[in-house]
Amino acid sequence: MSAVLVLEALCLLGFAAWYGYQLATSAPLSLGGAVFTLVFAVALAVWLLVVGHFFFRGYRWTRSAALVWQLFVVILAVPTLQAGLILPGLVLLLPAAAVLLLLFTKPVLEHTSRLTDSGKTF
Repeated sequence: MSAVLVLEALCLLGFAAWYGYQLATSAPLSLGGAVFTLVFAVALAVWLLVVGHFFFRGYRWTRSAALVWQLFVVILAVPTLQAGLILPGLVLLLPAAAVLLLLFTKPVLEHTSRLTDSGKTF
């Protein structure tokens, strides 16, 4: 599941690169808004990479971070599908649905509820 999170982060970085290229080659309606969107997309991608990394290591807090991110992706996917953009909507919805389902499986819960040698959870 951490691989899906990292893949989503890489796709978001790809979007940010494309958006930055478009920003550099054309005149945006609002430069401040466009730069904010670019910085926000990069920050989200970096955060998602961090979540994927720490999920792989078994940290408990990553489940809630992944859950919130996947819910945001579903919120974006549903209107995309309703607008008739089937392929982009499914590309957003299917990985998010898979992660949402996997978050509540027993192996994932066990992986993220491990105890350290000192008896404290991560």
